[in-house]
Amino acid sequence: MDLRVLRYFLLVAKEQSFTKAAKQLNITQPTLSRQLAALEEDLSAKLFDRGGQSVTLTNEGLLLKRRALEMVDLEEKILSEFQGDSESVEGKIVIGCGEFLAVETLAKICKQFREKYPLVQFVLHTGTADSILERMGKGLVDIGLFLEPVNTEGLDYIRIQGSDHWVITMKTTDPLAKKERITKEDLMPLPLILPERSNVQSELANWFGKDFSKLHIAFTSNLGTNAGIMAIHGLGYPVSIEGAARYWRKDLVVQKRLYPEMKTSTVIAWRRNIPYSVAVSRFIEEIKDFEI
Repeated sequence: MDLRVLRYFLLVAKEQSFTKAAKQLNITQPTLSRQLAALEEDLSAKLFDRGGQSVTLTNEGLLLKRRALEMVDLEEKILSEFQGDSESVEGKIVIGCGEFLAVETLAKICKQFREKYPLVQFVLHTGTADSILERMGKGLVDIGLFLEPVNTEGLDYIRIQGSDHWVITMKTTDPLAKKERITKEDLMPLPLILPERSNVQSELANWFGKDFSKLHIAFTSNLGTNAGIMAIHGLGYPVSIEGAARYWRKDLVVQKRLYPEMKTSTVIAWRRNIPYSVAVSRFIEEIKDFEI
């Protein structure tokens, strides 16, 4: 269906006159009438009640008006996303991330970007690296924030400066809360809550060494917040990234860093060599220019 003809239809509906609409379109009235008669034939529906000096829409015409407005609006949004200037760029940017300290850097980038492009909407999807990578592969996520180690094949990425420390979380009344640092010997008899990702568990296995197989793993969790709730109820001790626990209630739980210390870094990534909307492309440029 030709959007040009739909625009003709909408103008006739607005003016309630073929003659007035034709004058605005700078075409003859018979030409306009033929175009809309062909539209009625294509749809097998009568769109206008023609009488006297004005025309009104039939029920079928009213339905087409709603659908035509939706189609014209969608066309304008598409053109805005791909051709818009800095004041008119709009659309959605879908970001996938976990719960860690680098999300604060992401927030700063988003804030700076929205000051330039206030019409852009962000969609924040929280999940594991594996689920975010899967969604990126399907085109459902534009930008991913990943805790290393992560498979970056097919991705362009920037490593965020600084590292996140691994910590153990416990209730504030726990005897371990009085210790300055927590060793693997402290953890061996405890019911632990470990991250669900196999890559991360491999990193923890390297830290624990041969004793990893002897651990008492009470839970695995893909989100740190849920692990924190389990800890509050005395069901286990989450081993997590310090940034993930930063906003937990400090009157209920406390975090202690592992010793020897265990650190990890974060990357912000996007798929390589694929077309993006103007909004996503400019956000990627914002990431590159940001002092990460």
